[in-house]
Amino acid sequence: MATAGGGPVADRGCRGLCLLSFCVLLAGLCWGNSVERKIYIPLNKTAPCVRLLNATHQIGCHSSISGDTGVIHVVEKEEDLQWVLTDGPNPPYVVLLEGTLFTREVMEKLKGSTSRIAGLAVSLAKPSPASGFSPSVQCPNDGFGVYSNSYGPEFAHCRKIQWNYLGNGLAYEDFSFPIFLLEDENETNVIKQCYRDHNLSQNGSAPAFPLCAMQLFSHMHAVISTVTCMRRSSIQSTFSINPEIVCDPLSDYNVWSMLKPINVSGTLEPDDRVVVAATQLDSRSFFWNVAPGAESAVASFVTQLAAAEALHKAPDVTTLPRNVMFVFFQGETFDYIGSSRMVYDMEKGKFPVQLENIDSFVELRQVALRNSLELWMHTDPMSQKNESVRNQVEHLLTTLEKSGAGVPTVILRRPNQSQPLPPSSLQRFLRARNISGVVLADHASVFHNRYYQSVYDTAENINVSFPEWQSPEEDLNFVTDTAKALADVATVLGRTLYQLAGGSNFSDSIQADPQTVTRLLYGFLVRANNSWFQSILRHDLRSYLGDGPLQHYIAVSSPTNTTYVVQYALANLTGQVINLTREQCQDPSKVPNENKDMYEYMWVQGPLNSNETERLPQCVRSTARLARALSPAFELGQWGSTEYSTWTESRWKDISARIFLIASKELEFITLTVGFGVLICSLVITYCINAKADVLFIAPREPGAVSF
Repeated sequence: MATAGGGPVADRGCRGLCLLSFCVLLAGLCWGNSVERKIYIPLNKTAPCVRLLNATHQIGCHSSISGDTGVIHVVEKEEDLQWVLTDGPNPPYVVLLEGTLFTREVMEKLKGSTSRIAGLAVSLAKPSPASGFSPSVQCPNDGFGVYSNSYGPEFAHCRKIQWNYLGNGLAYEDFSFPIFLLEDENETNVIKQCYRDHNLSQNGSAPAFPLCAMQLFSHMHAVISTVTCMRRSSIQSTFSINPEIVCDPLSDYNVWSMLKPINVSGTLEPDDRVVVAATQLDSRSFFWNVAPGAESAVASFVTQLAAAEALHKAPDVTTLPRNVMFVFFQGETFDYIGSSRMVYDMEKGKFPVQLENIDSFVELRQVALRNSLELWMHTDPMSQKNESVRNQVEHLLTTLEKSGAGVPTVILRRPNQSQPLPPSSLQRFLRARNISGVVLADHASVFHNRYYQSVYDTAENINVSFPEWQSPEEDLNFVTDTAKALADVATVLGRTLYQLAGGSNFSDSIQADPQTVTRLLYGFLVRANNSWFQSILRHDLRSYLGDGPLQHYIAVSSPTNTTYVVQYALANLTGQVINLTREQCQDPSKVPNENKDMYEYMWVQGPLNSNETERLPQCVRSTARLARALSPAFELGQWGSTEYSTWTESRWKDISARIFLIASKELEFITLTVGFGVLICSLVITYCINAKADVLFIAPREPGAVSF
């Protein structure tokens, strides 16, 4: 009797069906990517507001885990908010806000109507707001300086002077919706055109669907406070094989160097005296990693770099009775991270220089916006109640005035004796020890900087500009008036440090180079990817140099671009080119008379050859080093500390923004219903085909395959 093998035939039918399904799925995925590109327009030049946390609370912005979507509404004047807040029939909305309207008053209105607001996209104001804009607080780093209820209570909490009087505090608020900065004017115009084509209402009536919408992704993993997020991360790290860390401490490295080399493997003798020249490296704004910091940071550390170069050229620096330490502190914007860590390390004997070695302290703060050539010398009135400290401070001020007398474009002034120090790193040192110190700034009382810690604190804010017809290389070497003014301040600083270190013979010969200042300003504020920055860096650091300015946010991954560039600039300006091969430079321990405990060795790309076809790499020996700038609170596990900075940054999975056309709710429901119907029909058909596979997919019988 002949039989047909129904089982194997059915199996082959199933395999064929599976193969067909796989091919359809693969084609669907490929087609899906193509469809997605046609539906969505990604916004590639944006900067988000992210969540930061400290010991007590959280600040910043975040979206839901799947992103927040809303119909776009352009707000060009305050009256346009009415549509978003009450009149518009299709909430929630994503507001495209003109930069001039990004004020506390407008943000309070939006914050109070979160059910109708899905997010915010802010365009840059051009030109910068004439009235100023500072999202920082009026009393920066309040509670972490030297003044408190037990030390100068009349000065605590900026009772005497609200230094940043324009500060609106927006950067320290917590927003429950995402906020993005639109950095590209072309992308902003695309969004506005989409809005005009689809969302603009006629005669006050509701616009017809489809509408132009925006989706913002910026979901933050950390919540509540640093105490909470660090505890959760710690538990994950302890008990999980693949821990999910939700936040990271803000941290980086301080840059420091010595005028005369010291052995960093030990500590100085108590009798060794050191003059400290300090400034800060970092800044911030409302938006993540957008921190141009022209006046709040760059002008001061560029001036200090130029002063360091000028001082190292003095013929007798190696024989001066006192040493000079140049320090560039990171994280000062966030409750003095860098300076508090250095003081902590000095107290614990973990840094070569100890607090008792410090003879005097000269700090540069904001110095680029001087009025009538005046440079103000701020001192601490409380520590000067000690007669010895008062005499030392008087000597310090007299030395500065003497040095300034030889530079007619810089007029040194003393502010009122009854006013406190402005926000400065010196305050952290005074918390630990009475030190004779001075803070040099362009303001007698409140800041001259109208854009303190904002996106508008750019090159234009300190009047750095270049003729339009010049090439980038010509701009690099074009000495601006600002560069000349800062070079004069650097000259005063260099001569002061020379005299404080015990020098007297060559003070007048110390002169800062305006060419150095203009190159530094151009590199940090205009175009980092320039021929000079390339020549002073290692080959593998070239990627740090973009076609725009560097940003000076401390972040959580370190060292940051700014830290590396400042260290290498300091090394090249103050160091010495020595005749070593690449291998010897990278491992000088095998070279006679070279000591890595005394010097830092860097193999840099070097200048172009005579044909300008390739670079001539060289070894630079200097004392420019890095020191950890992580708050002691995280070393000690004191996440709720009120003594040290506790700032952390939340982690996130995805940050992006895109626009697309959105259909009405009715059409979306119909589409969903039809989709379910198609799915059910497909499942029924598939089941029927599979059930009748032995009939539908009968294979032809092979000849001779007959059994009896």
